[in-house]
Amino acid sequence: MLTVLLRILVVLAAIPLLATVAYRWIDPPVTPLMVIRWVGGAAIDHRPVALEAVAPALPRAVIASEDNRFCTHGGIDFAAVQDALDEHEETGRLRGASTITMQVARNLFLWPGGGWFRKALEAPLALAIDAAWPKRRVMEVYLGIAEWGDGVFGAEAAARRHFDKPAARLSRTEAARLAAVLPNPRRWNAARPTAYIQRRAATIDRRSDQIGAEAVACLKDA
Repeated sequence: MLTVLLRILVVLAAIPLLATVAYRWIDPPVTPLMVIRWVGGAAIDHRPVALEAVAPALPRAVIASEDNRFCTHGGIDFAAVQDALDEHEETGRLRGASTITMQVARNLFLWPGGGWFRKALEAPLALAIDAAWPKRRVMEVYLGIAEWGDGVFGAEAAARRHFDKPAARLSRTEAARLAAVLPNPRRWNAARPTAYIQRRAATIDRRSDQIGAEAVACLKDA
């Protein structure tokens, strides 16, 4: 019985590792969240495209909003994790410290929601992804599977749904709005932003300039 359980665990561990290698070149056809939304009755609109088919303003806005050390960390931003732990010790509040790579790991292989168990699985997957993929591919997959509305997945589907244009033609303002709604894309709508989202998008747009060219230089890697 123990041998059978060990074999099952080995297979379960091997599946995401093999998928990580494959997704270095192949666009993920589906994610657990897409399945959850489909089961819930949503019509899935998922249109992965190459990063060069996305306006440069969008990855810049996403980095400024979600992970401004994206190009320099190894999948996990340990400085951000330590800052979050220090803040928790001082205030009792625990804020997130997820990197874009960690979000890719979660979206590809895990389930939505919090919990330390999921984080424990997410961390090694993020390290494996960062080791196996160039940063450009991490961003490309992230923008291909991120949720931007009920059943809307990826920058191309989001741009067409919310702005009636391809992702390649997104303006800076539109890119900032898409980045602004990422924390809760089913509550907020990039095409009909609340006053809060407009303010958040304006802040993201300013940060996109402040982070500088070096902060997105890794996206030019092959």
